[in-house]
Amino acid sequence: MRLELQTWPKIEAYLARSKGILVPLGSTEQHGPDGLLGTDHLCPEAIARRLGERDGILVAPTIQIGMSQFHLDFPGTLSLRPSTLMSVVQDYIASLARTGFERIYFINGHGGNVAPARAAFQEYYATLSMAARDADVRVRCKLRSWWDLPRVDARRKALYGAGEGFHGTPSEIALTLAAHPASIAEFERAPPASHGRNDLIEHSGDNYFEAADYRRRFPDGRVISDSARATKAAGEELLELAVEDLADDFTRFLEFA
Repeated sequence: MRLELQTWPKIEAYLARSKGILVPLGSTEQHGPDGLLGTDHLCPEAIARRLGERDGILVAPTIQIGMSQFHLDFPGTLSLRPSTLMSVVQDYIASLARTGFERIYFINGHGGNVAPARAAFQEYYATLSMAARDADVRVRCKLRSWWDLPRVDARRKALYGAGEGFHGTPSEIALTLAAHPASIAEFERAPPASHGRNDLIEHSGDNYFEAADYRRRFPDGRVISDSARATKAAGEELLELAVEDLADDFTRFLEFA
């Protein structure tokens, strides 16, 4: 159930039975020689929309541009400043809350979004805390990256081991192969990306500096990832596991007091 394809009376009817909504959050950035620029928003979007259609859960419009400044030396990358992304996330929350949503679950596809999104949650909560003491506070937000969902995480590690790497990974390329086969059916299979020991030690999800430094350390865009191992079949498996994991986690989130 995509929010943008509904009418307001349908949303009002939905809110009578559920106060929960999924928000896919990602980026538009380089994903090495094998991956689509939209990989990081296409993956959480595919997971959320498949679950939404299956279980009648409302899915908000995807936030397609994230905090990707360290990829800007590669053509096609778009980025928001951390402060801009925080404002976008806060305005999503405030808008949804104003119209009746109380459980807002951000399913994320880009490591660089984690810190700004979590800071945005705290900015929103701070606004509530500093309001009148008797304010009726009901809104809760959650951020979860799709690759951290438990069955997905176990399966991607079993499939690819050290070849999974950290960016332009075979798991995310596989998922886009499953979700958008017409766009990525034909692509060059690049050999594994190899980098020095210091690059592995320094990597921690979004621990990068400016764009020129990233391009110097990771010249083809990938971070220790063997993206050529991606297959559509593995992507379908990962997509189904992600839908099941997200369904379980979203249900628990709706019940959170």
